[in-house]
Amino acid sequence: MTITATDRTAVLTRIAPYLESWIAFQGAFRGAVGVQAALRVDDDVVLNYAWGTADVDTGETLTPGHLFRIASHSKTMTATAVLQLVEQGSLRLDDAVVTWVPELAETPLATVTLRALLGHNAGVIRDGVDNDFWQRGGEFLDREALLEESRLNGAVYETDEYFKYSNVGYSLLGLAIEAASGLPYNDYVRANIVDRLRLVDSGPEYDADRAAEYAAGHTGLTQADDRRWRIEHVDTRAMAAATGWFSTAAELTSYGAAHWFGNETLVSDSSKRLLQREETIVTVRGRELGRYGLGFEIRTVGERKLVGHSGGYPGHITRTWIDPDDAFVLSVLTNSVDGPADSLATGLLQIIEIALSPTTAARAHDPAVLARYTGRFANMWGVTDIVELGGHLVSINPRSPEPALAHQFLDVVGDDELLAERIPGFGATGEPAYFSRDEAGRILSVALGGMTLWPIDTYRSALASGRPVDTLGKMSL
Repeated sequence: MTITATDRTAVLTRIAPYLESWIAFQGAFRGAVGVQAALRVDDDVVLNYAWGTADVDTGETLTPGHLFRIASHSKTMTATAVLQLVEQGSLRLDDAVVTWVPELAETPLATVTLRALLGHNAGVIRDGVDNDFWQRGGEFLDREALLEESRLNGAVYETDEYFKYSNVGYSLLGLAIEAASGLPYNDYVRANIVDRLRLVDSGPEYDADRAAEYAAGHTGLTQADDRRWRIEHVDTRAMAAATGWFSTAAELTSYGAAHWFGNETLVSDSSKRLLQREETIVTVRGRELGRYGLGFEIRTVGERKLVGHSGGYPGHITRTWIDPDDAFVLSVLTNSVDGPADSLATGLLQIIEIALSPTTAARAHDPAVLARYTGRFANMWGVTDIVELGGHLVSINPRSPEPALAHQFLDVVGDDELLAERIPGFGATGEPAYFSRDEAGRILSVALGGMTLWPIDTYRSALASGRPVDTLGKMSL
């Protein structure tokens, strides 16, 4: 049994409250400041959620409307702009950068191509010999500083010698866009990306007039008891093409949808195939670190081949994944230097794949019947969610960032009796679970694999009693 597009939207809409609950639990458990997340499938935004704090100094609650600096997501916008100009015949991917940035004449970078810059294969210095602007030690490079850095220090490797990620290289692409289009970079991308998609909460550079709408950035933790400090937003100047953009999770799903095949609002499907085609497998010491196209990272999660990008701006860590073949976009934004955006996105994708898997569809039950077994339960050894995903009950450890490795299906085999699926494992696989209830039918406890769990609020109340071990022992009798 397969899940149709209509069924898929219904399933994901139904599990959205659990996705929100999982995000909130992960955010609190991992000490994050704030998380904003959105999921779009086909024409529907089925998740648009925010958890946590926008500003630790003021205590302002984070909302889905807060603006985030999305940093290297900017590279996907810049690459898109380059392909637009290629489609118009204004430039070619194999043009030498000096064609558009003549200030680089008679330097080692003069002959590197736009294609090599797009794929980070031009060997260009990452951020410059002095890049403490990433931690507020000075300002991002302006045009003259960018050109001077490129002339003096730009060449680190030969073209195609190694993959070398470079913000300087993408900043030079911004200058090429300006020369080929006749417009400042910010003006070109506003007209040809922001306005075409009718975005109202996205742009290529910090907008001081909207300062109150931004989620504040925050420092990371070196130890668990560190204080987090607010980080102010600044312009990225001539580096906007590499790292300047801002947006919201919801609007990033609108942008991501423009990179689905069949949606040619920004670029043709032919251009998308160039952008999303694997240019480099990045391997160091025998370990694969990632894959890259032209401005887009490439990753497979479960059965999904995804394209997208991460972003690391001082105080914001972000991640967006696009499935261009399956009309699917997920974006997760966080507002601290150590924000877990990437792992949260991976975990959400894994939960979604569990819900949409053919196994789940084949064993589906009426969700209304299964709802009486669901909840978050805890005991001395951890936390267990019993949740309905795709018409089947699943137990998930919400403390794990990898739900794909921390879940099992549960079958209803009797009144208030479930049976864990028969699979290999170190836990209580293949064993029963029994529910006890009060007269109103509320769950009092669950015996899963012979050990009692309680609704998490009940368990936490016991921990607050002052003698939690004794209290839990009495509750188990």
